[in-house]
Amino acid sequence: MAHFVVVGAGQAGAALVAKLRALGFQGDITLIGEETAPPYQRPPLSKAYLLGEMEEERLWLRSADFYADNRITLRLGEAVTAIDASARTLTVGGEHLSYDELALTTGSVPRRLPAAIGGDLAGVYTVRTLADVDAMRAEFQPGRRVVIVGGGYIGLEAAAVAAKLGLNVTVIEAAPRILQRVAAPETADYFRALHGTHGVTIREGVGLARLAGETRVTAAHLADGSELPCDFVIAGVGILPVTTLAEAAGCAIENGIRTDALGLTSQPHIWSAGDCASFPHGTGRLRLESVGNAIDQAEAVAANMLGAGQPYVAKPWFWSDQYDCKLQIAGLNTGYDHIVTRKGEGAAVSFWYYAGDTLLAVDAMNDARAYMVGKRLIEMGRSPAPEAVVDTPDLKVLLKA
Repeated sequence: MAHFVVVGAGQAGAALVAKLRALGFQGDITLIGEETAPPYQRPPLSKAYLLGEMEEERLWLRSADFYADNRITLRLGEAVTAIDASARTLTVGGEHLSYDELALTTGSVPRRLPAAIGGDLAGVYTVRTLADVDAMRAEFQPGRRVVIVGGGYIGLEAAAVAAKLGLNVTVIEAAPRILQRVAAPETADYFRALHGTHGVTIREGVGLARLAGETRVTAAHLADGSELPCDFVIAGVGILPVTTLAEAAGCAIENGIRTDALGLTSQPHIWSAGDCASFPHGTGRLRLESVGNAIDQAEAVAANMLGAGQPYVAKPWFWSDQYDCKLQIAGLNTGYDHIVTRKGEGAAVSFWYYAGDTLLAVDAMNDARAYMVGKRLIEMGRSPAPEAVVDTPDLKVLLKA
């Protein structure tokens, strides 16, 4: 009987094995993960879970019985140390497992602050895994001082939680403004103002020089010579795809594990999906770090492992929760040259990214209708005139125009 192995028990890995069974695969399935917890949602870690509003079991993507009921062997707390692509075997826990098809859904890891500038001091954290958040939860006490390095979405979400729990929060961003890599100035302005109303200090255009402290961090020294005394530090400076196993197995690497449109790597019988995988998109290649892509791509790869032969077409979407604001993002804004602002009901607002006459993406703050209509338009390849976006009372009309 055929044996399919999936390495990486995150969102993509869990989606892939579930889809294999849903599509009727009757062979053996093994899902291997380095963490001891069963596959779980990561986005709530820096939001509801850190706030204490969600228990660990509610993070789980599937019930404890799902894997046994679906004859999926779940090997947790184990690391794959080698893959022999020619023999179609892998090594895990000193044991050699053979596979007929292998999927690498190894995900990503957070960038860490260099040890040379104090990144290894106690009290310096990253936000990526359940263990990361469990390690820092006790730090979130009213009146304590936290410095957050990085003004991207992860850093701002952590800042929102800390502010809600009564901490003194400072965010430092080396770029000229927060969200510089991922959003327009309009979106950055919105969130800067939102954080300001909650007492968060945001320092832009100034980088971290070093962290001070003998064994535990006590202060952050900035590039402009200023010093920020602190009780702990959170680094939110991006993530890196996990490619070590794939590279050792002979898979081509290009901003992640390089796959073709079906999700197959350069090695026969080895597939990849999720944060770690780069795939053809338009005239170039793309690697997406999002829940939506992890699920959609993994399910497409599962079908292709069974012979579907259907190229994966990404439909990017993202979200972020900060205070009482839900940001929903549709599309990719790369290459935009102007922004159209639409006021929604109450405090709702959306920013529409255009390149010439082409709609690329939408950032919608507490405006689910703008997000949903924008997402549909982008997927349909339709670009309404900017004045129609601003002036049309019911956005759904744009879908029929």
